[in-house]
Amino acid sequence: MDFKKITEQESHYNNLELMTAHELVEHINKEDKTVAFAVEKALPQITTAIEAATKLLKNGGRIFYIGAGTSGRLGVVDASECPPTFGVSHELVQGLIAGGDTAIRKAVENAEDSITQGWIDLQQKKVNTNDIVIGIAASGTTPYVIHALKNCNQRQITTSCITCNPQSPLAIEATLPIEIEVGPEFVTGSSRMKAGTAQKMTLNMISTATMILLGKIKDNRMVDMQLSNDKLVERAILMLIETANIERQQAEQLIKKYGNVRQALNALQ
Repeated sequence: MDFKKITEQESHYNNLELMTAHELVEHINKEDKTVAFAVEKALPQITTAIEAATKLLKNGGRIFYIGAGTSGRLGVVDASECPPTFGVSHELVQGLIAGGDTAIRKAVENAEDSITQGWIDLQQKKVNTNDIVIGIAASGTTPYVIHALKNCNQRQITTSCITCNPQSPLAIEATLPIEIEVGPEFVTGSSRMKAGTAQKMTLNMISTATMILLGKIKDNRMVDMQLSNDKLVERAILMLIETANIERQQAEQLIKKYGNVRQALNALQ
């Protein structure tokens, strides 16, 4: 199959500047509705990547997301949410972005074009064969990401990717590719839109399913979440009341003592 850069194809809509606000949001929403169905078609690929990640993490490995621009930022966001949500270390899931932390807020010129920096960034994290490296690039052509995965493959480090162009150079390079064909964007080439949404949905699946398989969820509750603010403390108290069928005063005392829902539940056994 020949590689076609679908993410750069012309929008199905013309003369956007002549549309009303209502027409714009109506058409954007119409396009967004197709994303979940595109992700659904990739569920077998996503499942395979999750199973590989879970096996590696059970043996002391880590997940590295690596990307540039919007893709890189999405990886950083997903990684940063794992510690507070699942109570894991900040090292377990890490997001790397071309241009470093500065690029999270501001574009760093030509950072994504480097064929060496991606591997350098991974080396600084002491990436090894226990880890899985997931490249994120809507186009599937980002040199920073492709060459990072290429170096990993040469060293038998498990690789996956999330891309929105089938048979892209990135998908071919990845051992466990995830290809989500969302079609042309509403604004031609603006892959922060449907492609970004597809990537976010996929990242949510990868991190959430992996953490559940690692035992970080009990029933459907975040029993290992970090109680870092009043809202989460209140959630923890209510969780104890509902799960253990105890009075609020006892739940408050247990949370104050243990600072963790799982530990509080264990103390009640």
